[in-house]
Amino acid sequence: MRDRDSLAPRPAQGTARPLLGMTVLVVEDSRFASEALRIMCLRSGARIRRADSLGAAWRHLQVYRPSVILVDAGLPDGSGLDLVASLAQARPRIGTILAMSGTPGMADAARASGADGFLAKPLDSLGLFQAEILQHLPPDHDMPGPRALAPDRIAPDPLAYRDDLDQMRDLLGGKPDDAALAYAAQFLTGVARDADDCTLARAASGLTGPGATSCLAHVMRLIDRRLAGRAAL
Repeated sequence: MRDRDSLAPRPAQGTARPLLGMTVLVVEDSRFASEALRIMCLRSGARIRRADSLGAAWRHLQVYRPSVILVDAGLPDGSGLDLVASLAQARPRIGTILAMSGTPGMADAARASGADGFLAKPLDSLGLFQAEILQHLPPDHDMPGPRALAPDRIAPDPLAYRDDLDQMRDLLGGKPDDAALAYAAQFLTGVARDADDCTLARAASGLTGPGATSCLAHVMRLIDRRLAGRAAL
């Protein structure tokens, strides 16, 4: 595999754009979370590519090796921590491997799988994003001197949230099995919480276990209202 990023000349970094010259592969199924990461990468000077599943991530990695990979723990075709564990053992190794999740307690599991660091969702702090990557860069990529990290809060486009809801409506509208319900519960609870949509986050958490059928109807009504633009987020 040809490592194009490592062969290309790397521009000098600076405090305003501390990730200048790096490529970040984001493995994330939520458009809303991906939009936040896209903004943060661009503001930091990094190039970004996105994969929305484990399968898509492996296809990307067959072509090139990024400087940094950010992997969501919950993906539609499996656990992102399995990908983290594989990449942590691979040689040559990607320079910086970070896991992401909004589930409490996932930071320890992420590090146990081999992740260098962890980003807790919601992803809304540019400074924390930069700091977590910078402190885990290999020595040859490290930026010398003081680091003036941006204090900005990131607000993704609400249209990205609607895209996520539209995707879940398609999934839940087709007689989902238990596996699909479990994935939808995890996905919707996380993305709704990230978007400060507490009502939908609470409802989505009931998509598994007893009462899932009646909960599904309630969740679908909430999604329909949001897609119709009748509910404020």
